[in-house]
Amino acid sequence: MDEADARNVLAAAEVSTGSAREATLLSLGENAVFAAGDLVVKVGRDAELLDRARREVDIAAWLADAGVPAVRAAEPKARLVDSHPVTVWHRLPDPVRPAEPRDLAELLRVVHALPSPSFALPPRELLGGVERWLRLAGDAVDPADAAYLRSRRDGFATAAASLAPHLPPGPIHGDALPRNVHVGPDGPVLVDLETFSADLREHDLVVMALSRDRYGLPDGAYDSFTEAYGWDVREWEGCSVLRGARETASCAWVAQHAPVNPKALAEFERRVASLRDGDESVRWYPF
Repeated sequence: MDEADARNVLAAAEVSTGSAREATLLSLGENAVFAAGDLVVKVGRDAELLDRARREVDIAAWLADAGVPAVRAAEPKARLVDSHPVTVWHRLPDPVRPAEPRDLAELLRVVHALPSPSFALPPRELLGGVERWLRLAGDAVDPADAAYLRSRRDGFATAAASLAPHLPPGPIHGDALPRNVHVGPDGPVLVDLETFSADLREHDLVVMALSRDRYGLPDGAYDSFTEAYGWDVREWEGCSVLRGARETASCAWVAQHAPVNPKALAEFERRVASLRDGDESVRWYPF
């Protein structure tokens, strides 16, 4: 799905926000996210994401009832439009500053204190998207690289299943990065709720450890995160397993963009090569 495809779906959804052509594209990944007037519209890449979109709307309502600062849905249900899931959200006020790691940590503490909702949350299928992302990549990536990632996926899935957690399992965000926090006039707010799960709380903390190791997050910023949360996941013996699983998933996620974006292919190849070489010093770049 490219931007033009997503705009066609947006037009077909007939959200009352004016012309789809005039909507502002905010991001294009597994979802195309458009700002349209006082609303934000998310268009999923394919119909396989419909259940996740439905659950995201339910999660938003649950968080609202629990008083957790998070984005709120503007329509009560996800819709399937031209084989693409569509959800509609209230647009947040303009940010007053960029989100920082400590903002994320404070929100995670709130989420990690929640009991389970009345509906079932899935486990964090961190590696569950690998096959779909590689399938979307098709012939754009080296088949040997795809096979290598499938092998890593299987190995880390087995290892993760036997981990003994340090923290009590329960609701997690699932993609806990500062980019998924919006700091508006009333403070930090969680966004992108589609990966909410019920699983090891350590999943949410390993993300920032990997940001420090691979994406250039400064030590001071990482320290502010652990201080605000109250614990450093790197002290846990299972950290390397969840870190390796997330690295595997991150490689495969980039692969889906390779057919239409040469920069994505180059980043994919950099990441896979560093994993093959066992070189944890190779810098990865957000995509």
